[in-house]
Parts: sequence; structure tokens; C-alpha cells
Amino acid sequence: MGDQFKTILHKAKLNFAILASILMIAVLGKMTNPELTNSIFVTADQLVSDLYIVFIAITLGAFVPNFKLVAFGSIAAFVIAAVLVQMGVYTYLTTEYLFAVLIVVLGFASIANLYRHYRENGL
Repeated sequence: MGDQFKTILHKAKLNFAILASILMIAVLGKMTNPELTNSIFVTADQLVSDLYIVFIAITLGAFVPNFKLVAFGSIAAFVIAAVLVQMGVYTYLTTEYLFAVLIVVLGFASIANLYRHYRENGL
């Protein structure tokens, strides 16, 4: 059991790093700018009820073999969309909304990918 657990921890370092960074963002945000943090996480909570976003995130996490592509691709898509929002191309979106989408996608994709590692190692 110990070796299998070590194998999962080794394979899923990026998953745990993403989940830990979401937790750090929440804690640091509560200390520095609680209003903005609350609005972002309330939006993320509302996005979870939009099941298509959750299904897309779970599918990406569970079925894309290289999780680095999912993680860095999601972050790159966020950066590009945030730049386009700042340029005024997308006037109906806000950076806070995009960040909430990023949190939901990365969180659910990380959990799905972590579960995939769990199932592959037969724990």
C-alpha cells in the first residue's frame, strides 16, 4: 500500500500543486481583498451548477493523457481571454468571471485526473 501511495503522489504532483494553489488563493485573497475573493468564489460556486463546464473539466482531466497540456492550456486560455477583455473585445465578460471559470476547470480537472491515477494503480 505504501508503494502505491508513493506512486500516486509522484504521478499526481501537478494535481496537488493546482489544488493547493486554489486553496492558497482563497486564503491569501481573504486576507488581502476579501470582497473580490468572495465575489470570485461565489461566481465559481454558481458555475458549478452549470454542469457543462463541470463535464468538460472532468473529461479533460480524466481522458487527456498529458495533464500538463490541460493545466497550462487552461491557464493560457485564461490569459488570452483576460487580455481580450482588457482590450475591450469581450465587453460582456470580466476578468473575475474568467478567473472563476479557471478555478472551476482546473479544480475539477485536477480531481478527475487524480482519480484516474488512483484507478490506474489499483488502490
